[in-house]
Amino acid sequence: MDFPFLCQTLLTLLPGVPLTLKLALSSVVLGVFLALLLALARLSGIRPLAWISRVYVFVFRSTPLLVQIFLIYYGLGQFPALRHSVLWPILREPYWCAVIALTLNTAAYGSEIIRGGLQSVPAGQIEAARACGMSRFQVFRRIVLPLAIRQALPGYGNEVILMVKATALASVITLMEVTGLAAKLISETYRAIEVFIVAGAIYLIINFVITRIIQALEHWLTPHLRSAPAPAVVEQGGPA
Repeated sequence: MDFPFLCQTLLTLLPGVPLTLKLALSSVVLGVFLALLLALARLSGIRPLAWISRVYVFVFRSTPLLVQIFLIYYGLGQFPALRHSVLWPILREPYWCAVIALTLNTAAYGSEIIRGGLQSVPAGQIEAARACGMSRFQVFRRIVLPLAIRQALPGYGNEVILMVKATALASVITLMEVTGLAAKLISETYRAIEVFIVAGAIYLIINFVITRIIQALEHWLTPHLRSAPAPAVVEQGGPA
């Protein structure tokens, strides 16, 4: 193993980390809002909205993310109406096409996670809040949403990690994030094993930090599940 080359590879790939994090963060933040809307539409009881949400989730969960990126980056430019619209300055940029594809994809998975969290809220707590005179919006904001976040956080943490790894697909549309820089370096050095080892280590470190952050959030949001300190045992002496 050529350690000097590994160090040089690390220095070459590190400039791609900010773009990787930017893609992941943008898609996750935008995807959360879209996922919440899809989950609420699914649970609204309004058939057209529920049907649209079901179709959306089915389509984006049943097709590869790589195909979705290709369709958005290469496919949308085939329509003259889009090329002459105000959206074209955005849709012609690889970065925004990658963000749109990642956002639409993660929203489909995230909506199911959020829907499960919303459905896990005990009905008794909702009835108690309504009995206290809270409106439906207050019940949702103060009772349903906080409890749903606690339930959905572990599953959504996995989705965040998947999004970090999914940013590697952005390299196929010329974005020079970690995987894009790794592919470029391999084409120059023909040393795929060492380069991919370093690239994998970078993703491993990023996801390790993310898992620690998510665990800290779980610990903060669930104080009732924290282990209480063991009571002190007082030894009683025998008869004098």
